Amino acid sequence: MSANPRWGAIGWLVGVAEFVAGMAIAQAGWTGSTYSLLTNYISDLGNTVCAPYDGRAVCSPWHLVFNVAIGLMGLLLIAGIFGMRQWFPPGTWREAALVVLGIGGAGAVGVGLNPENVNPAAHVASAFLAFLLTNVAVVALGVHEERAHRSRGFAVYSIGSGVVGLLALALFAAHAYGPLGAGGMERLIVAPVLLWAIVTAVSALRRPLSVTAAPASAATLG
Repeated sequence: MSANPRWGAIGWLVGVAEFVAGMAIAQAGWTGSTYSLLTNYISDLGNTVCAPYDGRAVCSPWHLVFNVAIGLMGLLLIAGIFGMRQWFPPGTWREAALVVLGIGGAGAVGVGLNPENVNPAAHVASAFLAFLLTNVAVVALGVHEERAHRSRGFAVYSIGSGVVGLLALALFAAHAYGPLGAGGMERLIVAPVLLWAIVTAVSALRRPLSVTAAPASAATLG
């Protein structure tokens, strides 16, 4: 992957797009019951058997599509970091946040390699890494953006996105799902990060210059 932010941004966009498509395909192939966004977990789409699982009706014949899609998204997130690194303001904070983001991407790969019914312990650990660390990284990159005095709008957006995901993770872990249900709360953990990746990638494509060569005022949310 080139160090050019443009290629990193394309990697992130492709990763999110193919993951969403993979979820849609697996959900469309769901059989035996109605797949519920509120009561079914995202990972139910990657379950390899058609049978009751953990109190839920599960039957996803296209589970391989989902598992490949989420694993590929994790790999593209990691690969894209090498290009997108140049888009964020330089500094130790950036390097640390991107390492954390990369480990979160590795968690997504682990989810795809370990379906929930095949290796539950590894699946849960991988999902937790992905949920926690990607949101932590998004907050950290927003804080770094603010400290670098580059784009307050993007900083606020990043911090807000990560905080929403982390709050949803805390509620999810406490089984405090509310009207969203377990499935809806889980999606509230994931959706802000996916949207953040899209927004950040599009911003980088619109201004694909290295931050070390661009004026401080050049980076904007839009």
